Amino acid sequence: MKHLLLTAHADMIESLRARWFLIYSLVFGGIVVVLFAFGLSDSRVMGFTGLSRLLVTYIQLSMAILPVFVLITTVRSVAGDREAGVFEYMLSLPISLAAWFWGRFIGRFLVVFLPVLLAMVGAVLWGVIKGGEVPWRLFGYYSALLMALTWCFLGIGMLISTLARSSDVAQGAAFLVWLLLLLFLDLILLGVLIRGNLSPDTAVALALANPMQVFRTATMMLFDPQLVLLGPTAYLILDRFSEGGYIAFAVIYPMLFGSLCAGLGYTLFRRSDLP
Repeated sequence: MKHLLLTAHADMIESLRARWFLIYSLVFGGIVVVLFAFGLSDSRVMGFTGLSRLLVTYIQLSMAILPVFVLITTVRSVAGDREAGVFEYMLSLPISLAAWFWGRFIGRFLVVFLPVLLAMVGAVLWGVIKGGEVPWRLFGYYSALLMALTWCFLGIGMLISTLARSSDVAQGAAFLVWLLLLLFLDLILLGVLIRGNLSPDTAVALALANPMQVFRTATMMLFDPQLVLLGPTAYLILDRFSEGGYIAFAVIYPMLFGSLCAGLGYTLFRRSDLP
């Protein structure tokens, strides 16, 4: 445990000094500033006003930005160390592979998730100062969703990083995975359903296997509990999940998916020829 915490701390210090972290923090902090500047906190759309409207917009933007940032920065973790010859130095130290791998995982998770969370906290504090009503339920649920999304793509990134033999290959694979998950949202899935004559249950199951689709549907459910925007698909989802059940599923499933990918990545990492 001591070595795991030390590795996590070292990874956090290394990330805080990197340029990508500065850009990453500015992106999410800048999103909140821009949303306030354009007056979204004072607008009203579909019954959402003030901070509720701002948080809804913020999380929709995060869905597009957060996964690719997490993947691109994470895949260089193991692959970059392999190229730099860090493994040969690491193996000479009294630290286990498990402590190193999971320490890097936990440290990177904290570094990636905290700027996203702090941007939301900053929006809430500004709303309190302005005398607005704070949507605590929305804030808590969106924080849990963003945490689950970060954990999921961090696990995918660690798996890709373990499989790739160079940082360039890892980055290319990460971008390809993100693009495929992005493409297999509603539009592409509808085409598969029509061309392949799939049953509705099978199509919905394929959709809900995609963490980004699960995240997207969950964010829609808060301002559209009946999922009218999804059309007939909503009946299949609501018949098999209650509103509360799907909200829980949207948090638990991405974290399990990310943990499974990270666990597989660790297994391959332990069995591989590290140097």
